[in-house]
Amino acid sequence: MMSKSFELTSVETDRIIEMAWEDRTPFEAIYIQFELAESEVIKLMRRALKPSSFRLWRKRVNSGISQKHLKKRSADIRRFKSPGQRLISNNKIPKR
Repeated sequence: MMSKSFELTSVETDRIIEMAWEDRTPFEAIYIQFELAESEVIKLMRRALKPSSFRLWRKRVNSGISQKHLKKRSADIRRFKSPGQRLISNNKIPKR
């Protein structure tokens, strides 16, 4: 069975990488939009980033700064996006 990440366009891959770098975008939001589980996002990031960039990203995700996991987030945060981002309507690529 082929992984979902092999079916992604370069635009979708770029958007997933952008969302993965954002501290406030949880893995659940990536799953809702692109149907990629956290493990698949990690594999994609490992392939797409330089080794040093991947290590920095993993360190950041696992630190206290990142809120990539909904369980680690404050109950006060109820959104997937920053206040400046347009509403996410479950479309694959949001308009910019």
